[in-house]
Amino acid sequence: MSQQREVDLENRDPNGLNSHIQVMFEDVLAESDGAHSLDCIWKASFCCFECGKNLCYRILTTLCGVCIALMWGCEFAQTAFAHVWCYTPWIRDFSICMGCAQRIFGTIINCCCSPFCEACGGIFTRIKIQKS
Repeated sequence: MSQQREVDLENRDPNGLNSHIQVMFEDVLAESDGAHSLDCIWKASFCCFECGKNLCYRILTTLCGVCIALMWGCEFAQTAFAHVWCYTPWIRDFSICMGCAQRIFGTIINCCCSPFCEACGGIFTRIKIQKS
C-alpha cells in the first residue's frame, strides 16, 4: 500500500508542465519606449488586468476545478489500466508469437534463397574486369 502524499501549496508546478503559459501582466502587455500611456493609466491597467485575471481564474477553478481534476484522474487511471492489463501483455504476446514466426521465416529464407544467392555469388566471383 502506498503512503498518502501531501500537496505542495507553494510550488504548484514542480515539473514545469505549464511554464509555457505566461499570464503575468508584463508577459502580455508592454509599451515600447516610443509609446507610453500616462503612468496612472498604466498602473490602473495593471490593477485591472491582475484583478480580472485572478478573479476569473478563481471563479473558474471554484466552479470547474474539482470536477475536471476528477475527470483527469479517471482518464489517467483508465490509461494506466489499459497499459497494465491490455497493451503491455498484448505486446509481450505479440513479441513471443513473432519470435516463432521470425524463426520459421528465417529457416524458409535460408532453405530457399540462400542456395540461389550462393550460386549467383559464385557466378559473379568469376567475373574479371581488366582495364585496357
